[in-house]
Amino acid sequence: MGWLGLDDTDSLAGGCTTKTMEKLILNLPDNVLVGTVRLVRLWPFASGRTRGNAALAVELQSENVDSLIAHLDSWWKNELSLLKGLVSPSHHSDRPQVPSDPGMVWFDSQPDEIHYWTAVQSHVAISDVPIATKSWGGAGVIGATAAVAWPGLNSTWEAIAWRDTSDESKPRNVCLDSLHEIDSWPTTFLSRDPRSGSSLIAPRGRSPVLCGVRATTEIEATKALAHILSSHHTERSDGHRTFMTNQATGDHLHPATRAVVEEVKVHPQRKHARIQTTEGIWVSFTEGGPVNQLSRWLNEGDVVEMRGLESEDGTFHLEQLRVISWSARGQQRPLCSACNMRMKSMGRNQGVRCPKCKERMDDVWEDVPSEPPFLDWVEPPASARRHLARPLGLDSKK
Repeated sequence: MGWLGLDDTDSLAGGCTTKTMEKLILNLPDNVLVGTVRLVRLWPFASGRTRGNAALAVELQSENVDSLIAHLDSWWKNELSLLKGLVSPSHHSDRPQVPSDPGMVWFDSQPDEIHYWTAVQSHVAISDVPIATKSWGGAGVIGATAAVAWPGLNSTWEAIAWRDTSDESKPRNVCLDSLHEIDSWPTTFLSRDPRSGSSLIAPRGRSPVLCGVRATTEIEATKALAHILSSHHTERSDGHRTFMTNQATGDHLHPATRAVVEEVKVHPQRKHARIQTTEGIWVSFTEGGPVNQLSRWLNEGDVVEMRGLESEDGTFHLEQLRVISWSARGQQRPLCSACNMRMKSMGRNQGVRCPKCKERMDDVWEDVPSEPPFLDWVEPPASARRHLARPLGLDSKK
């Protein structure tokens, strides 16, 4: 018995590590028992990350581990090592491209989970990776080992189907009516963008993945995918599997941070907000929707709380935000106590007077009541969230 991990077999040119792992599993010796396959997303800012930044792991049982290792060694040489160096020939993406550097590991027992937590929250050098019982390849061993080390105590599920075509660039056909139906199921999440109604279950780029349906339970994820695939409006698939995953767990984030706003700068054209706080600089991009709207409303002295990811430049990219308390947004003259009209100034240092009943008062001001556009936690729209981001309200779906 032991654990197999795999990572970094795809690039912007195509491919998907889920499909690569599936092919490996289907070609294992008959006497090998396969456990639940795990799909583990890692640190979103990793410099050499693949498109989805996901690694795969699975527990395998065999009475002859030496024979299994020999099989894996042969599979690596004949199938996986050939994937090294993949890079997209297209220059349409503004994302820096790093050639694929596949890695595979075998552990007789799971390594300490600390490696998972480090790899999901920060940069990890290949020299810091726990030594596997057997390893193959290059930088991919970092993610492969992290996937094996994932404790899996907090998890969701994703059922993935692959395309029955060798041309990954062809447009996908996924039944939208079926998509709308599963989107209303109580346990599914992030199936479509409620603002536009567009699908969130199918990749936009080159990939062998047809679609992937997310749910809080294995049974419901599998059931939802079957519903999609059963429609004659959905193209034919070439197999499917339901993965246990750390998606929507928020594992990449530290606990919420509270701070006082010192200054807010908003980009005049793009509307990105850069918030200087007592706990560093927080950044909200236009794509963040409600998070960006609330960020731009903030003012000096407001007390706020955020959950965000620290980038390599030291700023925090906001994923969730709320206002604890806020300062006044201006001042106005008081209302007349007799007729409820707004008092007006009679001149410099001459006090104020009601324009209706002529009652007079000292020259006073009062704060303008103002509330933020949102009074509770907000998050980006569904289409703008990271795979790891835990949606607000997800706990109610369990």
